[in-house]
Amino acid sequence: MLGSTLLIDPGPSSAQAVDVPPLGGDIRSRSRLTGNWNGLRDELGKKGVVLDTDLLLTPQGIMSGGKGTDAGIWGTAIYTLNVDTDKLGLWPGGFFKFQGMSTFGHSVLGNTGAIVPPNEAWLFPGLNQPASGLMNATFTQFLSPKVGLVAGKINILDLITGTFAGDYRTQFLNTGINLPMAFALTPISAFGGGTILLPTQNITLMAMAVDANGTATNNDVGKAFENGTTVLAAGKVTIKPFGLVGNQSVTGMWSDKSRLSLIQDPSNVGRGLLTERYPRLAAPGPLLQGIIERYAPELLVPVQPANREDSTWAIAYGFDQYLWQPAGDPKRGIGVFFNFGTTDGRANPIQYSYNMGIVGNGVVPGRPRDTLGLGWARTQFSDNFAPLLRARLPLGLEHEDAIEIYYNASITPWLNLTPDLQIIEPGLKKTLGSSGNLNNVNTVIMGGLRVYIRF
Repeated sequence: MLGSTLLIDPGPSSAQAVDVPPLGGDIRSRSRLTGNWNGLRDELGKKGVVLDTDLLLTPQGIMSGGKGTDAGIWGTAIYTLNVDTDKLGLWPGGFFKFQGMSTFGHSVLGNTGAIVPPNEAWLFPGLNQPASGLMNATFTQFLSPKVGLVAGKINILDLITGTFAGDYRTQFLNTGINLPMAFALTPISAFGGGTILLPTQNITLMAMAVDANGTATNNDVGKAFENGTTVLAAGKVTIKPFGLVGNQSVTGMWSDKSRLSLIQDPSNVGRGLLTERYPRLAAPGPLLQGIIERYAPELLVPVQPANREDSTWAIAYGFDQYLWQPAGDPKRGIGVFFNFGTTDGRANPIQYSYNMGIVGNGVVPGRPRDTLGLGWARTQFSDNFAPLLRARLPLGLEHEDAIEIYYNASITPWLNLTPDLQIIEPGLKKTLGSSGNLNNVNTVIMGGLRVYIRF
């Protein structure tokens, strides 16, 4: 899925920054809780400067299954500054975007047994731990209405926000439903650059190269690309069959970073599981370390050099399509989405990924801003992912399934409340009990509430 590329909206004849929302009015109608700051925000907006602070709270609990019941509240604070150089009176076609993020609280990821995080917000800036990081610091310059260049530290998740999935703040929470998990090795935030092409009003093309080791918490640009490059390319076509809005997209990834191969001598299996980091997955090593130490300690003592892969690739196709829309409103209606991804399965523990769902935007009578969705995702692990360990012990590690249903209620334009329910069949089927025995990790039923406040 390729969504609103770097938050630039390709209009019919030019590229424009995100529109400045109406900030005035009473507390029930304004778009931000703190309003227009006695007119200061409106004046800044006229000059192309838009500053936002958002807060996302996600209390969630495991009601049954997993490794045991648990509950916690995870919080994410997001700070975003957009600058339009044309409106600022400097030069046309230039856009700066800066975004920082801080997280806090306790998540229940460790007790789910899931390898694909049920809450995408647990992934960054640090995996499942409170942290602060710079997600985005980019400069985009349009050389013409159809050609733009971008460089800096790029929040790559901005590139995959779709009509019905991809935005964990207002759409689905589960990472596998929001993102094509075939791209598990793609960094979330990284230094790099690329180009944006808008050959027609309905076609968007993008290509970029980013630091393969990039993270939100690493801001040392001097070390970028030291360990390899990840190349991303994507194309999106907007279509309107029978007057209904839809998008078709293809996205590809290739990287020359040297990684531990999944195809190893058995003595190297533990080394790979415990040291490799997959940016969009929960680290499988800590989940498996105790099991390996108890039942297969020889896998932790390598006897020969580990095999490595000098490159890896992934590709995904996706679409979203409205099936019904009220006359004259292109942003409301009922629609479906689908995404399929595949990889080489040699360095990437994911072989195939699927997600699909049905979503309603503004279809509840009297609630034009509310949305609701039902989604499903399957993450199919590579046959090369710890085959000896899987053959010896009934750990699963074949695939992970997730179903999610949510209702996103827009209480005011600045406050959304979202009841959320997930049913997860974890990829890891066993856990090490206190007595040293393997216990079952059963189907997880997980409930939560998302609170999204725009200040």
